[in-house]
Amino acid sequence: MTKTKDIIESLKDDTLYYGDFGKQYLSNSDIDKLLNNPKQFRQPDTHDTNRLTAFAFGRYFHHSFLEPDKAMQTLCVDVASRNSKAYKEFLLSNEVDHALLGKECTQVVELVEEVNSKYECFDLIHADGNVYEQPGIKEIKGQMWKGKADIITDEFIVDLKTTSKITDFYWSARKFNYDSQAYIYQEIFGKPMKFIVVDKITKMVGVFDVTEEALQRGEEKVERAIEVYHKFFGENPTEEISNYIIRGNI
Repeated sequence: MTKTKDIIESLKDDTLYYGDFGKQYLSNSDIDKLLNNPKQFRQPDTHDTNRLTAFAFGRYFHHSFLEPDKAMQTLCVDVASRNSKAYKEFLLSNEVDHALLGKECTQVVELVEEVNSKYECFDLIHADGNVYEQPGIKEIKGQMWKGKADIITDEFIVDLKTTSKITDFYWSARKFNYDSQAYIYQEIFGKPMKFIVVDKITKMVGVFDVTEEALQRGEEKVERAIEVYHKFFGENPTEEISNYIIRGNI
């Protein structure tokens, strides 16, 4: 138990959670690569500007609710484009690979204000006794998994999401593996999950519960991901990842 507590304490540090220490555990973020492109499993996306922007946008959004001190450290550049000379000079002077544009930072602030303006959401996010950014680990299906809960309330795990079309969240939850996230997190933290979602375009806010059907779908994804992991990356892999091909019918 002491060892587990020490590991969880270490995983509170983002550099450890996302670094080599944390990579001894599978996480929901691994599901997509394992199921759809295992050749890219744990490969860095350092040259994918869209992914870097989405990641930075999401981090700023989450920090604004959960860790305001970190939100204040977010790098924002008040320029119109990442192709501009001023943007490139900013990256060089700050020795970073990526930063949010001013308009993106303003968008995050507006989305946060919109979510907080809804009483139900505000109460879920800011209730006394809530625990924020809490990591956890657990053996699931014979494999060790990690997760970091945005918010743990008395009753739920609450996760904050942005979306480009909230009316399609039922489908995007499948596409982006929020079903497997709900399954993994319920296993790790022992509570059902809720998603608070805000539309980046319309600013509509939604609260989504997780059905038993979604949990079953998530469990099946976890099982398939573990099979792929053991086949190519486990202690005794049975196939070389260089031999991976996609199979299907048309």
